[in-house]
Amino acid sequence: MEQPIFSTRAHVFQIDPATKRNWIPASKHALTVSYFYDATRSVYRIISVGGTKAIINSTITPNMTFTKTSQKFGQWADSRANTVYGLGFASEQHLSQFAEKFQEVKEAARVAREKCQDKTELTNPALSIPSHQVLPSPIISSNGPGEDKLFRSQSADVESSTEKERLKKMLSEGSVSEVQWEAEFFSLQDNNSKLVAALHEANASVEQWKQQLAAYQEETEALRLRVAELEAQGTHDSSSENNKEELSQTLEELELLVKAKDEEIQMLKSQRCRWEAEGEREETLQKLQELEARNAELEQRLQLAEQSLAESLADRDRMHHEVAKAAEIMDVKIFELSELRQGLAKLVESN
Repeated sequence: MEQPIFSTRAHVFQIDPATKRNWIPASKHALTVSYFYDATRSVYRIISVGGTKAIINSTITPNMTFTKTSQKFGQWADSRANTVYGLGFASEQHLSQFAEKFQEVKEAARVAREKCQDKTELTNPALSIPSHQVLPSPIISSNGPGEDKLFRSQSADVESSTEKERLKKMLSEGSVSEVQWEAEFFSLQDNNSKLVAALHEANASVEQWKQQLAAYQEETEALRLRVAELEAQGTHDSSSENNKEELSQTLEELELLVKAKDEEIQMLKSQRCRWEAEGEREETLQKLQELEARNAELEQRLQLAEQSLAESLADRDRMHHEVAKAAEIMDVKIFELSELRQGLAKLVESN
């Protein structure tokens, strides 16, 4: 058995497939989570075993991203397993170590994939087309202008009678914003899975183009051999000359067709590179910037709520102090009134 590259202990969670919002714990206790390298397939995996069952068996690809959602919690999406894994660590240091190792292993997986692609190109010099390159699908579009949001924050126009209700309302609006961020995050993950499916379909289309190209090349080679045989016979009859002209014309047409297919495949390669480099990266960066801006806005609103709460507490303490002072004055007045009543009673008795 291969030895793990790196191991740590964490509580393992998986996203709820029904709601895509809640976390489902994989076990009651912390499990050992390890990085492994599969030398037979030249891939890196994250594996965690609970009893006799593999809780995590995730193959790391260069497109994966490990995200720290809190000081002790991180997550990543696995499109092949169609799930999102979450890990809760005992300390922030353990989380940082796991995240750094994730980056190293992802870079190693990218290098391994490039080496595998180079080997494929060497074994197929006539094609020189990496099998992983795919046609971008124009059907799938992530976060278009007509896409419906999963969750919307609904604000109720209700008059608050006290300062305490107003503060509760502000805090509840912050909670709704956090839920909306989570919904947008899982929406991005769903779009990512759709893009992966489109890439697989486009990859299958490229394989079909490759098979057709190989068939055209075989047919061209057979026609070339036929032309060589006809030239060797050296016959001067008209029928042989006509057949030779027809075969030569057919050969030229097939060569033009093969050249057109090569140009089309090169165009597909360039379109795929532009699509991956511009579309997906810009969209992801834009979403991250929006989330950071909303996070800053929520922090500012929370600070204002805390300040207002502190002012309310100060007003309440001041009111308590004034009430106590008024009670003391009232006690003095009651005492003076009782003395006046006693003096009046003595005066009445004397009279």
